[in-house]
Amino acid sequence: MIRYLSPSILNSNFLDLRSTIEMLNQSEAEWIHLDIMDGHFVPNLTFGPPIVQMISSIARKPLDIHLMIEDPDRYIDAFIDAGASILTVHYEACIHLHRTITHIKSRGIKAGVAINPHTPVFLLEEILPYTDLVLNMTVNPGFGGQKFIESSVNKIIKLKKLIDATGSQALIEVDGGIDTDNLETLLKAGVNVAVIGSAIFQSPDAPNEIRQLKSIMKNY
Repeated sequence: MIRYLSPSILNSNFLDLRSTIEMLNQSEAEWIHLDIMDGHFVPNLTFGPPIVQMISSIARKPLDIHLMIEDPDRYIDAFIDAGASILTVHYEACIHLHRTITHIKSRGIKAGVAINPHTPVFLLEEILPYTDLVLNMTVNPGFGGQKFIESSVNKIIKLKKLIDATGSQALIEVDGGIDTDNLETLLKAGVNVAVIGSAIFQSPDAPNEIRQLKSIMKNY
């Protein structure tokens, strides 16, 4: 079964971003997660395509980009041109989700759909055959370092059953409050991709934290 670790740089040291990316290049992590926030869809601001392009110029691993923005269709091509390998949009932000997903895939990269904690998984039934991954937010999006929402585990189990029932090949990705204490439970529930930020970048030894997380993932 596919198991990927996608460290989120949201809580990394932005004064030394090159060192962060080079560390991730050399680590056991498979992807690099970039959180894009606009201050409207979520109450925070991060960065846009120019920074993504700079990261892409030195990253040797796929850039897993999560658009937490209103009207994502306006910016999809810009982020793909900047170096996205996986581009995820929110169900809650897309009026014509099928059109958005098919456009992303037409550009030759993977397309994902994210859902907020309050959004039920059954709403994704019609889009599952078209998407490459579903990102289930396990905190309310906008800030790193939040506490994991425990009810997310049952939601992931429901999502896994829905994916299997529809014959979809979509991966299940989770993001928010994940660490060595709850990762195993999430993997058992059916998670394929774990986005982890604070547990890695607040650790005194980030490469070792990544090794510990990957050691857990290799058992499932």
